[in-house]
Amino acid sequence: MPDTSPATSSGLLERLEVSQLTKTYQGESGPLSILAGIDLSMAPGEAVVITGPSGAGKSTLLYILGLLEPATSGHVRLGTTDPFSLSPPAQAKYRSERVGFIFQDHHLLPQCTVLENVLIPTLATARDAASATKRAEELLERVGLRERMHHAPARLSGGERQRAAVCRALINNPKLLLADEPTGNLDRRTAAVVGTLLLSLAAEQKAMLLCVTHSSELAEKFSRKYELVDGLLKGY
Repeated sequence: MPDTSPATSSGLLERLEVSQLTKTYQGESGPLSILAGIDLSMAPGEAVVITGPSGAGKSTLLYILGLLEPATSGHVRLGTTDPFSLSPPAQAKYRSERVGFIFQDHHLLPQCTVLENVLIPTLATARDAASATKRAEELLERVGLRERMHHAPARLSGGERQRAAVCRALINNPKLLLADEPTGNLDRRTAAVVGTLLLSLAAEQKAMLLCVTHSSELAEKFSRKYELVDGLLKGY
């Protein structure tokens, strides 16, 4: 019987397998199908980008994979874990330990320093505070924010804030990194820097990076590209 606990499996098993995933909403005029049977497989260190028009269901797919909303049907497995089968407390543990989120808006807390913001996800884990702080400092140095880590977010540029958000998403060594329009609020030059950093850091951490975007420039940085059309993924 497969293990459905959120404990980390061996690296060889830590693949993401999505099978026939659907999402249907009940509208005033009847059911509205957003996802019509998504199939996707990813291995550690792989990066996949999904493009498509607004309303196609790109963000919905990420929210389902991150357990922020339920699927209508289908299967998801990360390693040997079926996250949909977990209890609510176990799902919260799964999200905090195995999934990292990066959104279009950085969502940094204004009352906390950059370093404190990066450390926030570690508060829900049993991680040693000293080792967590060391990792946060190393990540911030990696993205060029060593001299800014004790500043408030208001003193950072938009690109610096988003780089801090990338560090926050990576602080717990997630197996799955979900990025929803991570460069959408940035100018072209800054977006290129953040996009490159995101890909390189995910690869270094052996995290599976799944990114949705409208940006053709960001999409071109990925080796695996899909478009979400009529609720299905089409490679290109």
